[in-house]
Amino acid sequence: MGFDVEPGVARRVRSEMRIAILTETFVPALDGVVTRLRSTIDELLTIGDQLLVVAPKYGEGPAYYHDVPIHRVSSVPFPPYPQVKMAFINPGVGRALKKFAPDLIHAVNPFVLGAGAPFYARKLGLPLVASYHTNVTTYARFYGLGFADGAGRWHTRRIHDKADINLCTSEATREYLQGEGIKRLHVWPQGVDTRRFHPNKFSKEWRAKLSDGHPADPLLLYVGRLGHEKNIGSLRSALDAVPNARMAFVGDGPARRELEEVFVGTPTVFLGTRRGEELAAAYASADAFVFPSTTETLGMAMIEALASGLPVIAARTDATGEVVEDGVNGLMYEPGSADSLAGVVRRILGDEERRVRLGRGARAAAETRGWARATHALRDYYEMALASR
Repeated sequence: MGFDVEPGVARRVRSEMRIAILTETFVPALDGVVTRLRSTIDELLTIGDQLLVVAPKYGEGPAYYHDVPIHRVSSVPFPPYPQVKMAFINPGVGRALKKFAPDLIHAVNPFVLGAGAPFYARKLGLPLVASYHTNVTTYARFYGLGFADGAGRWHTRRIHDKADINLCTSEATREYLQGEGIKRLHVWPQGVDTRRFHPNKFSKEWRAKLSDGHPADPLLLYVGRLGHEKNIGSLRSALDAVPNARMAFVGDGPARRELEEVFVGTPTVFLGTRRGEELAAAYASADAFVFPSTTETLGMAMIEALASGLPVIAARTDATGEVVEDGVNGLMYEPGSADSLAGVVRRILGDEERRVRLGRGARAAAETRGWARATHALRDYYEMALASR
């Protein structure tokens, strides 16, 4: 489900492409969009494509990702969430694109920097691919900007209406965007690095860190941005209902201080942002992964948890239902119901046989979601965009 083009089967017009990626976020930032971009670029380089990334400036952020040049655009912090940088189009972007001479432009999550992508695609006579990853206007409500909802949705439609191909990360998101009147929609499949995230990354040292020195206790894990839109505070009820359970948070964000207050007096640790092997070990060293958000277009952390052999406990939404198969690789609970959440946590942490079975199902599900497969599907969409011109 979710494929409009069978990966690897569609047209192969060119053995090599020159692709310019305009993105609202990139390294050194760390989020689901950056994870997808990094893994996709790795695969495109393997195929032999040449790339240019245009991204916001983050202090002394790197000028290259591997051998891919990054054209940095001056940025300012988004006031309610300073870790997010807003970069605005300037003449330097046009010069960088003209010098690179791409075959197409891919605007990733276009909103501020990416808003200029249609202009440059038209000016250079190039096809434009735009991919939708984040419910920006929905998130804005959590940061006191709900008044801008209508304008934000209009702005999103305006950008995507000018793209030759529009991509999204789930069938649920495609249905939402269709309802918004956006056309030429396709699903860009999910992917995960099944070698980096693996059950064999279990670590006694990380088990001790995550459990605050109580490795024998049942252990829940959350990985991701600590944002107001993630509904993380609702997890407190699970700890109250299952008193022998412990919770570990890996990640950072604007709601961290508030969440530390919410979880005062509970067996909870906040370990901040972790990357690479530390992150892989954190996943593999817990008993179950919790995902309370109801605003996601996908939820990359859920897929990384599956690859690590963790059953996923997720709030029931259309998007999470495309990742979590209830009773096979995790369990779903009703959003807003503390009783439903507590019941699901008890069922997993209180039944080792079920937990082990769901963990095996989690790993099996992840093994079908490699980045090579997802990237070949993306490249087929690039071919479609080129053919449309």
